[in-house]
Amino acid sequence: MDEILHRVDAGVSWITLNRPDAMNALTPDQRERVIALLDAASADPGMRAVVLTATGKGFCAGADLRSSGTTGPGPNSGSAPADRVAGDVARLIRLGAQRLVTAVLDCEKPVIAAVNGTAAGIGAHLALACDLVIAAETARFIEVFVRRGLVPDGAGAYLLPRLLGPQKAKELMFFGDAVPAQEAARLGLVNKVVPDGELEVAARDWAERLAQGPTRALALTKQLVNASLDGDRATALAAEATAQELNMTTIDANEGVASFVERRTPKYVGR
Repeated sequence: MDEILHRVDAGVSWITLNRPDAMNALTPDQRERVIALLDAASADPGMRAVVLTATGKGFCAGADLRSSGTTGPGPNSGSAPADRVAGDVARLIRLGAQRLVTAVLDCEKPVIAAVNGTAAGIGAHLALACDLVIAAETARFIEVFVRRGLVPDGAGAYLLPRLLGPQKAKELMFFGDAVPAQEAARLGLVNKVVPDGELEVAARDWAERLAQGPTRALALTKQLVNASLDGDRATALAAEATAQELNMTTIDANEGVASFVERRTPKYVGR
């Protein structure tokens, strides 16, 4: 069985986690495949948007702690393995969970998370790193690390304060309570909640709209918004001006202006 399903439809790259019996707990091989597909979407002009979803009742239950080379620390056995040396865990996280989340953040195409069920730990961070999040009514988000005596990794302490503010982020991380889809939407973690049976249709609708848009302008907009939370105003404004300068060299920017002048619907090609 393929643990990552992939298809391309109407310029949309659909990446599906496919270990439903394990609630899609993420293995190193799955992680590397997802990273590779996101990198490929960035590099391929024919790819205009990405949807990240899963099969079964769970979106992603976190890292598969039973596999070697997991995306985060192994189970808390009460003592460190005899062969572990200082730096091993930090390296594992940098090369694993952090690379995965960074691949989503840095993907040059808009990425939609279609969250079909429980998103816990790195699974929650994988979803929340996406540009847009659509959740099924039965989905829930869990900062599960505290339940295992662990520090949140996979960029959780970076993502959540930017989405929620520090106080609410600490509440979720300190207690590890499950956040149902509707509450996640109220908090701003989720863009839209739909009935379970309508999740794929809703994701396809948004993805196809994005795929018909000015792809390079969307990529530059994504970069500007993500970077704006990390820098000062002068840096953000300089980046904005540079992005607009670069974007005005694209076919789509010229088409957008021409279609406005000519009072017609633009036809964007993603270049």
